[in-house]
Amino acid sequence: MHYPVRPEVMRLKPYVPGLSVATVRQQYGLNRIAKLASNENPLGPSPRAIAAIRESAAAGHIYPEPVAGPLRATLAGHLGLPEDWVMAGNGSDELLRLLAAAYVHPGDRVVVPGGSFPNYRAVSELFSAAVLEVPLKAEAMDLEAMADLAPDARFIFLCSPNNPTGAVFTAESFRRFLAAVPQETLIVWDQAYYEFDETAFDAVALLPDHPNLILTRTFSKAYGLGGLRIGYGMARPELWAPLYMVREPFSINAPAQAAALAALADQEHLAATLANNRAGRAFLEQTASDLGLTWAPSRANFLFIDLGQPAEPVFRELLKHGVIVRPCGGFGRPNCIRVTAGLPADNALFAGALREVLR
Repeated sequence: MHYPVRPEVMRLKPYVPGLSVATVRQQYGLNRIAKLASNENPLGPSPRAIAAIRESAAAGHIYPEPVAGPLRATLAGHLGLPEDWVMAGNGSDELLRLLAAAYVHPGDRVVVPGGSFPNYRAVSELFSAAVLEVPLKAEAMDLEAMADLAPDARFIFLCSPNNPTGAVFTAESFRRFLAAVPQETLIVWDQAYYEFDETAFDAVALLPDHPNLILTRTFSKAYGLGGLRIGYGMARPELWAPLYMVREPFSINAPAQAAALAALADQEHLAATLANNRAGRAFLEQTASDLGLTWAPSRANFLFIDLGQPAEPVFRELLKHGVIVRPCGGFGRPNCIRVTAGLPADNALFAGALREVLR
């Protein structure tokens, strides 16, 4: 029997994650492996979050809070927003998909950045949108060019700090962008790396005056909870209302909710994470400079390095040294790699391996 699949599904490109430690260990028989490919927190979750996960597991037979009410209330307090302006999701990726499911009509124009996170295109094309891709400018969003395409567009997706380059846009340029985009066009700003950006401005304060603005954040990066899949978004409640109609019931598990609440309370662990990231990123920058390589100034927890040669063979050779990085051919940058700022020993292992491979 032949069961026809929707053509939109057949045209999608599956997301390719970074290699796991287990895969590399099995393939190369290595014990010492530095995973610097997926922008995870090298310090791991907060100890308070780990304790909360253990405690929550004892009630694993009980369904979780259906819409993560306690977490949303806590986030709202941190952000200075009413609780119904905050929506939690199974990672911020779930919110991106739900937004597309709720608002994208077949044939709608959706504007996405080129050389950025591929999920913006994927969720749009899944619901039959016509995707318009705008190349990066100075490794960041070209807000002016994206605003030019805003009329008649259903969505504009933004990413700052951008993945994989780490570049950001300024408050002034974003305010000009907001003024240029009609309110009929929804603006989704993915802020997955917000906590690492020392230049970040208060985008939350812009929400009351811009009913078409949606911000998304995650606990996967700075808070070290990538394995639990939990994120959240901020927008006017009328924008979130239809998403509750299409979301999966109980999509956020109880340990994730408990861990997120505990992680928010542990500001010391967050401060240690940010300090480790600053030092690690500076080390990676110095390593790239010492090797005569160019790199993009990053406000995230990774560095985007141009090797000046195809990155895939270098990536494969680094695996033999026990170092996992992210080659960026999938982002349209085949000569570049993205390297997560890890622990000092992992960063040193990467630096030594890269010198050896390039030699």
